[in-house]
Amino acid sequence: MAYEIPVTQARAELAELINRVVYGGERVVVTRHGKPLVALVSAADLERLEALGEPGEEQVIGSVAAVREVAPAAAPEHRRFGIVAEHRGPNPS
Repeated sequence: MAYEIPVTQARAELAELINRVVYGGERVVVTRHGKPLVALVSAADLERLEALGEPGEEQVIGSVAAVREVAPAAAPEHRRFGIVAEHRGPNPS
């Protein structure tokens, strides 16, 4: 579970947050208006994420092009992090 903190508070406590991540093994999610903006993770966590591999550009483009509409029953993590995509086609209205 990540520790969430508003961006205004994170700005004032950056050094402490870095220590929590590095020495406490925590993950910190910085929010604005209650919505996650960025996450502070250790360099080791970042290496593990990068080792998982990033999808190729073709996969991302294909995935975005395949989205027809915003699904009302989105996965819980999508609702939590506000991840939504909408494909409008060549003539957006």
